[in-house]
Amino acid sequence: MNILFITATRIGDAVLSTGVIADFAARYPDARFTVACGAPAAPLFETVPNLDRMIVTEKKRFHSHWLLLWASVASTRWDIVCDLRGSALARFLWAGRRVIGAHRDESIHRVTELGRLTGIEPPPAPCLWLSDADRATARGLMPENGPVLAIGPTANWGGKQWPPDRFAEVARRATSAEGFLPGAAIAVLGAESERPMAQPMLSALPADRCINLMGQPLRTAAAVIERSDLYAGNDSGLMHVAAAVGTPTLGLFGPSSEIRYGPWGDRSASVRTPQSFKEIVLADGFDHTSPNSLMEGLTVETVYAELEKLYASVKNTGERGTA
Repeated sequence: MNILFITATRIGDAVLSTGVIADFAARYPDARFTVACGAPAAPLFETVPNLDRMIVTEKKRFHSHWLLLWASVASTRWDIVCDLRGSALARFLWAGRRVIGAHRDESIHRVTELGRLTGIEPPPAPCLWLSDADRATARGLMPENGPVLAIGPTANWGGKQWPPDRFAEVARRATSAEGFLPGAAIAVLGAESERPMAQPMLSALPADRCINLMGQPLRTAAAVIERSDLYAGNDSGLMHVAAAVGTPTLGLFGPSSEIRYGPWGDRSASVRTPQSFKEIVLADGFDHTSPNSLMEGLTVETVYAELEKLYASVKNTGERGTA
């Protein structure tokens, strides 16, 4: 059985789609998968069970990347073509069954939407396939003993980035002698290109407990988060990674919708600015190209309280990370 799975370029959207391919793999254990996605998300799918082929797509002028993708898969008879990008490509392939992304419903979570699109019930919870090598690398980067608080202080747009000095303050309070994770190490994660965004936080943390993991490969970062006790971060790909690996995850929201893109799962929670998503993006003077944070209204006290509440709700329900 051959299944073609076409998914997103952005890491967050790709993570949210992983539950679909996991459901297919469980339903059809003998299926062979070809996955097409953008380069940022590709590492997440390199370890999919029964992967025959990974096709990394790069956006080209006049949408010619779709033509190139079609040419690379048109000769195969597919039992299922699942195109979550909603392109026309799936309609021009030989397929026993087609699943094609439809109009976005911003009133529901993306995972719920994917469940309705594919007929998967309950909605397909995201999951990641980490290798033994990924986990071994993570073990080498982290302390052997003691709790770890993982922080993702960056985002793909400055407007979604909570001020990094506030992340530092939350981390210091949480890991202080009076905090709910006393003495915990603080792992700071993000892409190499985002290092300047994270530097104010890195500079403000206790040097003996800060683990600077900016620039680590994506699956290594996922394995680090998997071994951590708690994760807090902006609405970003890493936030969805954290929820997918089962680590208690608090997502911070401002100019994006927690209804649509909150971290998925019963070990996750969201906190947002006093202003709603629409109040921010429909306000006079809103500029989607500005690098300035639109998260200033979210206080340290609010985030700390929500993080402590999340940790208290899950600390007795499971063990920290995988060995």
